[in-house]
Amino acid sequence: MSAETALQEPPASRTRDLLPGRSPWVAMYHSVDDCRDDPYNLTVTPDRLRQQLRWLRARGLRGVSVAELLDARSRGTDRGLVALTFDDGYRDFVENALPLLRQFGCSATVFVLPGRLGGENGWDAEGPRKPLLSARGIKAVADSGMEIGSHGLMHVDLTRVDEEQLRAEIRHSKVRTEEITGREVHGFCYPYGLIDARTVDAVRQAGYRYGCAIAPGPLTSVHALPRIYIGQRDTPWRLELKRRIHRVRRRGWQTGEGTR
Repeated sequence: MSAETALQEPPASRTRDLLPGRSPWVAMYHSVDDCRDDPYNLTVTPDRLRQQLRWLRARGLRGVSVAELLDARSRGTDRGLVALTFDDGYRDFVENALPLLRQFGCSATVFVLPGRLGGENGWDAEGPRKPLLSARGIKAVADSGMEIGSHGLMHVDLTRVDEEQLRAEIRHSKVRTEEITGREVHGFCYPYGLIDARTVDAVRQAGYRYGCAIAPGPLTSVHALPRIYIGQRDTPWRLELKRRIHRVRRRGWQTGEGTR
């Protein structure tokens, strides 16, 4: 299913069925490139991504966009699906990640910054400057079958901005991204993974069907999905360990023993 396929909005009574009681595996990537200078541990090399995707497929799993995963969950057909997300919209996604995703029959969600088109990761105080996707690059990624979501306009901590900037970052970024892709934007990704009740409600009110955080705790919902960090150190052995830990946490959610 391509990214342009409409995500089915689950009935309100089924929202709890999606999360947290049956929390899906949502993997969080950033840049795919040379990672020798990577102070924030946000980069994986193409060889490592290839190894990780091979591990995924060897276990009968397939990487898909968040929209496709949630759509499948609403129909009860999500067995074997894992969501893959790439934050910040780095240009290296086209060069290094996209060919590998195609090779392994996977898709993904790429969260972009329409306020920094063709710019750099200026929010990172340390580390190398990495080029971001231009409008043309974002359109090319969408046309390739990947889902495009919003990461806000400028990559700022939304829990610290006023109401006007909050609306711009959440609502205006959705409109601008839709103008670039020609498709509806279903998902929002909170910069730095930082959320509070106000920002989650703003994402919901803006018409997004889901939101991606990192460890939202008690705010966990379809609009604050937890994700699993994947980095250069995640060899197949570490991925298997993370998978087993995720299963334990899922069991805890199902029995009411945990919320994270």
